[in-house]
Amino acid sequence: MQIIRKNLNWRTLIFFTIGILTTSLFFTNLLTDAVEISNIEFIGQATLPKRLSFQNTPLGGLSGITYDSSNDLYYAISDDRGQKAPARFYTFKIDLSQGKLQDSSVVPVGVTTLLNENGQPFVPGETDTEGIAVTQAETVFISSEGDVDNLTNPFIKEFPLSSGKAISSLPIPKKFLPDKSRKQGIRNNLAFESLTITPNNKYLFTATENALIQDGEAAQPNVGSPCRILQYNLQNNQPEKEFLYQTEPVSAFFNLTGKFASGLPDLIALDNHGHLVSIERSFAGLGFGVSLFQVSLAGADNIQNLNSLLTINSKNIKPVEKKLLLDLRTLDVALDNIEGLTIGPWLPNGQKALILISDNNFNSIQRNQILAFQLKIESPFLRLFRRIVQNFKL
Repeated sequence: MQIIRKNLNWRTLIFFTIGILTTSLFFTNLLTDAVEISNIEFIGQATLPKRLSFQNTPLGGLSGITYDSSNDLYYAISDDRGQKAPARFYTFKIDLSQGKLQDSSVVPVGVTTLLNENGQPFVPGETDTEGIAVTQAETVFISSEGDVDNLTNPFIKEFPLSSGKAISSLPIPKKFLPDKSRKQGIRNNLAFESLTITPNNKYLFTATENALIQDGEAAQPNVGSPCRILQYNLQNNQPEKEFLYQTEPVSAFFNLTGKFASGLPDLIALDNHGHLVSIERSFAGLGFGVSLFQVSLAGADNIQNLNSLLTINSKNIKPVEKKLLLDLRTLDVALDNIEGLTIGPWLPNGQKALILISDNNFNSIQRNQILAFQLKIESPFLRLFRRIVQNFKL
């Protein structure tokens, strides 16, 4: 007994404590499969040729992208409102087998026309399709911003990859719908740009690009906008939670054009526990600004029952947590109108790919630009363990 006590010194206690903590966190991590991004690195870009057509369809307006891991394909939605061709999404092959992206890496391989529930193409002007997310059931959900001026409601519909014919619609809460009074609902062209589904296919997220009319102002120079993230439960196709996402203020320094735009154009789910990556995209006269943020919904207040954020003190609402991952203006790359992102395949070095895509607005001075990054993804357990070991060495 005396020998045990003698050997049970402070160093033994520290290692024993670390062992208990790491074992506990290990099993907790196995149950939660939560992840975080510890590093992000640019691995190349590709630009599609201007005025490119595929299968007699002009290729452009690429507003959202999703990766189908089972078929190693990417589906990119066009936000063309039926003016160039019927509402549609494109299918691409993107070769990342060398761990980098270049122009020859991206090849279009298909075009799918979207059909309504009656099996007919959507009427021109009826849709403004912006977000896309693939499911494990060989379908895609697609979001449309609608048209506030014409009181056309936004939608989120599900389409089989094989036919493109709508098979279901998610209900949109009334607070998001435009009305004649212009006192509530989405703002025109600032609605459901984003769409993502968790890896277990249980939850779907979308978000308003800017504030609802009854929630506050749209983004202004040096002023952000309070967006809402909307969470759906795909087991019953019902909206179940909403969260406040505050966009960053954007400086309009040297704004010679007088134009200003800023907002939240897309999200991608990292895991099944409310960890996401967001894009914030802005235009303030000197080209586009694009930033990536790591987002956590843990601890954020559910504001589903609040019809208007202006009726309460917003300081009493806990928004989602955000952490800047990367300001893309620090890259040696001329940025275009980046609007979509998706998690891609595992790269040869064992890290995950992240793909971003731009909307050229069918404008001759803009580009369909695709950017690729590699993500170092760790579980909270591994991050904590690494920090403990590093601190112990010090």
